[in-house]
Amino acid sequence: MAAVRPTFKVAAMRPKSASMTAEVWEDMFMTRSLASEFESSGRVWFRNAVSEEDLKLFDTATTASTKAGQRLDVSKRLKAALSEESSLLRAVRRLLPNAVPVRIIAFNKSESGNWGVPWHQDRVIAVSEKVEIAGYNKWTKKSGTWHCEPPLSILDEMLFVRIHLDDNDQSNGAMEIAVGSHSSGFVPSEKAESVAKTFPIETCEANRGDVLILKMLTLHSSKPAQVHSGRRVFRIDFSSRQLPPPLSWDGQSAET
Repeated sequence: MAAVRPTFKVAAMRPKSASMTAEVWEDMFMTRSLASEFESSGRVWFRNAVSEEDLKLFDTATTASTKAGQRLDVSKRLKAALSEESSLLRAVRRLLPNAVPVRIIAFNKSESGNWGVPWHQDRVIAVSEKVEIAGYNKWTKKSGTWHCEPPLSILDEMLFVRIHLDDNDQSNGAMEIAVGSHSSGFVPSEKAESVAKTFPIETCEANRGDVLILKMLTLHSSKPAQVHSGRRVFRIDFSSRQLPPPLSWDGQSAET
């Protein structure tokens, strides 16, 4: 199922004040319409959303790791790509004002590193240290960083964002999503596939520079690539909430 970004028209709308330009009014209307679509479907595409200058910053931050996902610290290049002026952060904040990145993962599906993952939800966050607080459980330490599963109230207000550095389609293992499945709340892993199949399935075909923004609890999967061309994707988790003290987001990832 191809994802098409809707076109919004505001010809019949009128600004509330003379100081509000037609361009500002149109931008406000589009933001509200995108937010409405996002709440319903759990996903919004921003096609050709990242400038080539910012894409080059992401290019230089990728690794040749053959792991399914390589967690990254925020380097100077990534800080620049996620700055207040960046095209990516502006797009994200149209849906989640005050959002900041709280985890960054690079994926490089290639001939030397090819994989598939079954239907699942991502319910893990990266934190600065382990703190025993009610509702935060399933603690693990990955690459020196503590991770845990937070309450659904935290996950409900998070996004995960995929920045496509290469063209993606079914042949090179593009991700599949169950559109609207975020509305199912917590889905046990053994039921993920059956629940996903009750929603429209979308193959996330994308070109370089396209951005896909998803509700954190969206069910998703991917198959191994059938061709040997690279498929590099950056995934960035965003939140606008602070964790209950003394728990905090992993300090390196939470910088902008």
